[in-house]
Amino acid sequence: MLPCFLVLFFFVNSFTTVVCLPNGAPESTCESLLPFHGGGIKPLTTVSPFNIVPLSTVVEQGQVLRVEIQADPRELVFGGFMIHARTRTTPYRVVGRFAKSADGTVKLINCGDGVENTATHVSPAPKLDFGLDWQAPNDYVGEIYFIATIAQEYDKFWVGIQSESIRIVTRGSLLSTPSNGISTSRRPFHQPTSFDIVPNRTKITKKLGDPFYDQCGDTKSCFGFPEGCVEQKNCKAAVATIVNGESYVFEMKAFDPNAAYVASALSMDNKMGDDSVMECVPERGQGIKAYASWTFSSPKYGVTRENVPQSIVKLIDSSYTNNQIYCRVERDALSVVRGVSFDLVRNKYNILVASGSSNKDNSVGYHDIGRESTASARALAEISNFGTASKLFLRLHGAFMVAAWIGTASLGILLARYFKQTWIGSSSCGKDIWFAWHRFLMFLTWVLTMAGTILIVLELKGWSKARNPHAVLGSITTILCFLQPIGAFFRPHPGSKNRPIFNWMHWLGGNVAHIIGVVAIFFAVKLSKAELPDWLDYILVAFVAFHVLLHLIFSIFFWTQIAGCASDRRTSQRVTSFPMTDMSPPRTGLKSTERAQDAPYSKLRRSLLGIYTSVLVLIVAALIFIIVLAPIDQKFEALKSQMMK
Repeated sequence: MLPCFLVLFFFVNSFTTVVCLPNGAPESTCESLLPFHGGGIKPLTTVSPFNIVPLSTVVEQGQVLRVEIQADPRELVFGGFMIHARTRTTPYRVVGRFAKSADGTVKLINCGDGVENTATHVSPAPKLDFGLDWQAPNDYVGEIYFIATIAQEYDKFWVGIQSESIRIVTRGSLLSTPSNGISTSRRPFHQPTSFDIVPNRTKITKKLGDPFYDQCGDTKSCFGFPEGCVEQKNCKAAVATIVNGESYVFEMKAFDPNAAYVASALSMDNKMGDDSVMECVPERGQGIKAYASWTFSSPKYGVTRENVPQSIVKLIDSSYTNNQIYCRVERDALSVVRGVSFDLVRNKYNILVASGSSNKDNSVGYHDIGRESTASARALAEISNFGTASKLFLRLHGAFMVAAWIGTASLGILLARYFKQTWIGSSSCGKDIWFAWHRFLMFLTWVLTMAGTILIVLELKGWSKARNPHAVLGSITTILCFLQPIGAFFRPHPGSKNRPIFNWMHWLGGNVAHIIGVVAIFFAVKLSKAELPDWLDYILVAFVAFHVLLHLIFSIFFWTQIAGCASDRRTSQRVTSFPMTDMSPPRTGLKSTERAQDAPYSKLRRSLLGIYTSVLVLIVAALIFIIVLAPIDQKFEALKSQMMK
């Protein structure tokens, strides 16, 4: 008898390990959602592989919403569940009502004062891609969330799995203010099963455009980048501040498909450093997560979540739709972060918004998509769209550098290389024409470069934090440019034995500075702060091609052909002057008649110079126009929309 009893005991015990919640959860578990398994088996504390996923973040009173239990990995099945919707008020209420399933797989129970407001399973059969239809209450407006217990097996279950927040709005309001959108990355909305009492479902008509921009300047203050994007509704990233009494809400969205995060910060100035940051980061299998972090100032630039209290921010709404990050974060009105007090009621702050394409283990990555700051600090309760910080110094820096290294330096080098035997007999201030113009143009290059460098230092207040070689290349160019006139001031007499050394050094320094300067401008196009269009590269490539072509014409055509033909007739007269032939001291005994007239074909050289100068002016003017009006693409779109109206 005893062996038979043991066999029966082990059979029953093994049976209970695979059969979970055979009759569904009782009403006694409404408060804790904790099932009574095997006399007190504790729930797992690991991250649940199951998620509660509502298919919309905003619903009207009485509207039907699809709620799914999704697994990661997708093929993972479960046996039992218990789920209902709770308000975020204290004490909470269980609200709404679930639909009865047509196949009888769902059991509805009553929790609290509600009717059929909680759903549980009828059978422990394996379930996959399981969905429920829930009707929003008619007597509640505000935020709710779904909370559930999911049992994969009898002794393997998770309690308190929460969904993202759902906002219940008054009936009919979605006709004018659509929700943040139904995620197209999830499966499509299913036709709900029938309720015993279900009002006519409202057909939602979506407005064109993104609802994030709705009420900007009316009920919330909006700010984003690039400049002017809030008005044109085409931001790459944006933040809105919403103040209701003592509630401070920051609504953030990254519209760029490459965005790995969107963040906003409270700052004492319009620069990064010593700022309190709020981050919204999509994490695999866990939806959007909100974090609080801190930015370091110079020289230790960076961001960290260490020693930053995470309790100061609370995620109240989020979505990740079509690779667009959206979140609403509530922040404490008074908080202390790394010893700095942030009082949102009494103090004024600059708002920073940033977005990037990568994340680190304990922080967000570099803001390579972009970053922007408000023009000035102000109280968050003041409702009006923020203005962006002035970029005058940044734009002038770009304009000065383009004018210097695309314009004056290119023309000055060309004159010194190919026009020493042109305008013979004429002079300016006692100097040859080519030299007078060369010196004037290179002086302009020096002045523009030094001014541009000073402006960018004032703008950045330190070294650039961008992961781009532009700053290094620009610094090398500036140093070489600064040294060139100093070397020229101490140049030896033409007959000195050290003159060839000076000629070589002056030629090398000028050409290296010119090449590096142009390359630095190419890299500037990739700087997010510059807000320059990618197609600007084509204009720069066109300049380089045109510049090289003219040099080839002067160097090859005139040297090998015209100079060769002219040497047959005038063996003692030079056609033109090239840097390589001028590195040594000039030969003596040159007849005065040979210096009394221009070298052959000087008229053609002057004509080519006129063409080169005209094209160069057009290219420089176009580049400066694009830099000063950046972001020019958005401004053209704005102008186009205004004209269409």
